[in-house]
Amino acid sequence: MTNYNEYQFTVSPTKPWTEIVIALISSLPFESFVENETGFTAYIPSDQDNEEDVKALLEDLENVEIHYTRQEIEQQNWNAEWEKNFQPIIVNNQCIIRADFHEPYQDIPYEIVITPKMSFGTGHHATTHLMVEYILENDFAKKDLLDMGCGTSILAILAMKKGANYAECIDIDEWAVENSIENAKKNNVHLDAKMGDVSLLGNKSFDVVLANINKNILMKDIPWYTKVLNKNGDLFLSGLLDVDFDDMVTKCNENGLKFVSKKQRNEWIALHFIKS
Repeated sequence: MTNYNEYQFTVSPTKPWTEIVIALISSLPFESFVENETGFTAYIPSDQDNEEDVKALLEDLENVEIHYTRQEIEQQNWNAEWEKNFQPIIVNNQCIIRADFHEPYQDIPYEIVITPKMSFGTGHHATTHLMVEYILENDFAKKDLLDMGCGTSILAILAMKKGANYAECIDIDEWAVENSIENAKKNNVHLDAKMGDVSLLGNKSFDVVLANINKNILMKDIPWYTKVLNKNGDLFLSGLLDVDFDDMVTKCNENGLKFVSKKQRNEWIALHFIKS
């Protein structure tokens, strides 16, 4: 199982520099960013972490003061922290994401119960929240979908609860795949969860592709998403900052994808495209 290093960044002034620094270091194999009042926390697989790369990206920045601490996270400690701090999330009064140690909620159409572990995508971060909104607003009945960078697979779980026919969930992290399988069982849905990347896709085809990752991976993998997406199929992207908007639209247009809409929450965005 993957161990992670945690970087705690203090950024002054926080705006607009927190978003700028996140966008800058997202070129490295960081898998998650969580903003806070003084900056942000970032998580990277320990075996892919080179602190010198982080220093090199930050050393030429001017007009901003950046400090950070770095530590390895023990998975059992991470799980204990989740259980201590994880709070339910309600999206638009239509979907609740909670742990099994929380009491059930009444009068919410869709409930997702997860075991919070070291896999990302619990709904707390703006990007996951925006993707949940898109799923709530769109029709998934009888559709085959792909969830790339699935994390906890709450996106695929919600889509299955909305009537999707099949969900393939792919993540590079073994822990995320194990957690996805466990979460699917808790929610009485079936997911085909696999460890890997777009090289697993082959000649498969899907009606919907969900990808909440980061700009660099999305830009690289857009041609794959286009290849496996059926005509008039939907592509939903997130893990993006507002400053990434133009680049993503240009890349998608070049690959035969038509821009439909944009959602924004703070500095983070999610985008909807259709394969023309």
